Amino acid sequence: MSRSNLSGLHVLSRRRKRLVLTTQHKEIWHHIHSLLPLRDAARAACLSRAFLHSWRCHPILTLNRCIHGSNASVPRENLSCIIDNILRNHTGIGIKIFRLESIFDACNYLDNWLQIAVTPGIEELTLKLCHGEMQYNVPCKLFSDGVQSSIRYLKLSLCAFHPKAELGPLRNLTSLQLHSVRISGDELECFLSKSPALEQLHVSACHEIMALKIPCVLLQLHCLKVSDCRKLQVIESKARNLSSFILMGAVVKVSLGETLQMKNLCMSHPNLICSARAELPSTMPNLEILSIGSFDQRVNTPMLPTKFLFLKHLSISLKFTSPSYDYFSLVSFLDASPSLKTWLLDVACPTMRHESFFGSSSELRQISEQHHGCLDTMKIKGFHSAKSLIELTCYIIKNAKSLGCLTLDTTFGELKCDNGMIGGRCAEMPKDFLTEAGRGAAAIRSYIEDKVPPEVKLTVVEHCRRCHFDSPCEWI
Repeated sequence: MSRSNLSGLHVLSRRRKRLVLTTQHKEIWHHIHSLLPLRDAARAACLSRAFLHSWRCHPILTLNRCIHGSNASVPRENLSCIIDNILRNHTGIGIKIFRLESIFDACNYLDNWLQIAVTPGIEELTLKLCHGEMQYNVPCKLFSDGVQSSIRYLKLSLCAFHPKAELGPLRNLTSLQLHSVRISGDELECFLSKSPALEQLHVSACHEIMALKIPCVLLQLHCLKVSDCRKLQVIESKARNLSSFILMGAVVKVSLGETLQMKNLCMSHPNLICSARAELPSTMPNLEILSIGSFDQRVNTPMLPTKFLFLKHLSISLKFTSPSYDYFSLVSFLDASPSLKTWLLDVACPTMRHESFFGSSSELRQISEQHHGCLDTMKIKGFHSAKSLIELTCYIIKNAKSLGCLTLDTTFGELKCDNGMIGGRCAEMPKDFLTEAGRGAAAIRSYIEDKVPPEVKLTVVEHCRRCHFDSPCEWI
């Protein structure tokens, strides 16, 4: 080969090397730019032409009222125009995450915005509209073949969504959150049946759903949370690996199928405490976290031989219980839970209808001692002078040998004036509740404090004397 040919190859090789280095540099700068917050990325694009192309392909678009600065006051229509300009200057290529949150007057733009942003390769879509724009119907055609195969996280709020049977499968969707979405139970069931990889499902304030049915194809579903769906009557799950179920604000018929994998359960229902103690140890033997609420509780908790062998965290809320209800019967949960570490008991109620220890002629009841070696933290919220509640507290102090922290809160647990409340005053409380709170504090000083071992940290929470100076204090 001639010397001239060798020289030409050498020059070509150097040019190719420079070209490769330039491409690598662009990729590095593009990656750095993609890591910047949206406003910083926009500023960088304005200052440097090198970042302009990266800006037009920015992978994370979070569009809300903060894009113009957290302290700026921007008219609603101007904010929509700003977002419209951002999206019109974006190529739509490379968007991985698109969040549109609380934008007024968005309905006039939404179809165009979503057409630009929701493209093949997108992984997360969050669409949160405002209350006045709930009529917007998220189009099913948005989920094209490419979107169906890439989207992993979908959150819809304050809109309508009516998926059809023709919608293709969303094979990689792992998380679905619906809040105040107009969707029927049948439509949701249809959508779920096309999402076999779903792991988390949260449904809240979806008032058109009467029956929530979870199909058996959801083998990966492990977390189901349902709250405040007014018309909901039935929840039926055939997901065999469900391990966390949270139901709030609704009294419905629940059928969970196989529950051996259940580790976290949160429910509220009239007279639930008794049935939970009787049934859950056998139907959900692997529970680790149990949160149950009951109102109008009338039946005492039974002492049974069945155990919650793995239960570590217990929360019980009792509202407006019957005057005949015996708080001391809750010892059954402690005796059934050898691994229990924390216990929160909420008995806060504006009026105390139980027998008070003040004026009672009977002594505190005693039952056979059973030492508990794991309970470390106990908190009773709404502590009052009910005799059976004092007996329960004394039992725990005596038998929980590992107890390290005991909190007795005679309030509702609300923020006080020293916690930065607006106005510098505690919230007003009913006079009868303040009276009973004072009696509860007196009961702690008279019957509980001297029984607490020195190694146990006792915290007593009382109402603020400054804000409630006129509250009855004859028991304090």
